[in-house]
Amino acid sequence: MLSRAADNLYWMTRYVERAEAMARILDVAQRMSLQTAGNSRPGGRSDEWEAALIIAGCDKSFALHGGTATRKAVIDFLAFAPDNPSSIHACLKAARENARAMRAQITTEAWESINAAWLEMQTLTLKKVEADGFSPFFDWVRERSQLFRGVAEGTMQRDDANRFMRLGTLLERADSTARILDVKYHILLPSPGDIGGAVDYYQWGALLRSVSALRIYRQIYRDSIRPSRVAELLILREDFPRSLHACFAEIVTILQQLRQFYRHDYPSVRQAEGMLMKVRYGNIEAIFDAGLHEYLTETIDSNIELGAAIARDFMQPA
Repeated sequence: MLSRAADNLYWMTRYVERAEAMARILDVAQRMSLQTAGNSRPGGRSDEWEAALIIAGCDKSFALHGGTATRKAVIDFLAFAPDNPSSIHACLKAARENARAMRAQITTEAWESINAAWLEMQTLTLKKVEADGFSPFFDWVRERSQLFRGVAEGTMQRDDANRFMRLGTLLERADSTARILDVKYHILLPSPGDIGGAVDYYQWGALLRSVSALRIYRQIYRDSIRPSRVAELLILREDFPRSLHACFAEIVTILQQLRQFYRHDYPSVRQAEGMLMKVRYGNIEAIFDAGLHEYLTETIDSNIELGAAIARDFMQPA
C-alpha cells in the first residue's frame, strides 16, 4: 500500500478514536465534579477539570489562552475549539478530511457515517449543548465513533487498508486508557482520610463507566470497587477490549501480518512485541510497588514512540 494512503487511513481512525476518548475524559470529569460540588477553588477552578486538561495533554495549550479551568471553559476548549487540534470538533473534521481523501479505499457506508458525524457536529455549539445537557452530547460522540467502527468492520475487506485503520484505533485507545487511569490514581488521589470513602468509591465507578467497564468489572470480580483491581482490568486483562493488554496484543498481530506480507524486518514490530510482553507477564502488585503513575507514564511514552516507529516503517516514502 502507498505510504500516503496508509497514513490517511491510520490517522482517520486515530482521530475518530481520539474524539471518543475526549468525550470519555469530559464525561468522567463531569461525573467526578458532581461529587465534589462546592469544593471548587477560587475562580471556579476544580481539580477534576484541570485533570481533564492534563489527561488530554492540553493543559499547556489551554494555559496559553489565559482561561480558568472551569467546567464551561474546559468543555468548550476540549469539545468545540477549532484551534485546539485535539478537540472533538477538530478531530471529527480531520477524520472526515482523511476519509474524503480515501473514498476509493473505504466503503460508501463508512464514508457516509463519518461525513454525517461531521455535518452534525457543525450544528452544535457550547450554548446549545449546555441547554440540552452535556451528558447526551458525550453519549452522541461515543455513539458516532462506535457506529463508524461497526460500519467499517462490517463492510470493509480484510486487507492492508483495514489493518492500518485498526492500528490507528488501537494505538489511540491504549493511550487514552492509560491516561484515564493515571488521572484518577495520581492527579485526583484523595487524602488518606478519603481513601475508601463514598467520594473515592464514586470516582472509581465513574472511571469504570467512562471506559464502559463497570458491568465487566462486576462480572469478573464480584466485589466492591478496589483501585488495584480497576488497574488490573485496564492494564493486564486481555479479555477486556479497552485494556492495554488487549490493544497491544492486536497491534502485534497486525504488525506481524504486515511483516510477513512485505517480507521486511520492521523495528516497530519488535518494539510492539516488547510492549506486549510487559503487560502479558506483568503483575499488578509489582506495578503498584514500583509506582502505578510511573508505570503508566512510561507506557504512554512507549506508545508515542511506537506510533512514531510505525510511521517511519510504513508511512514515509521510501
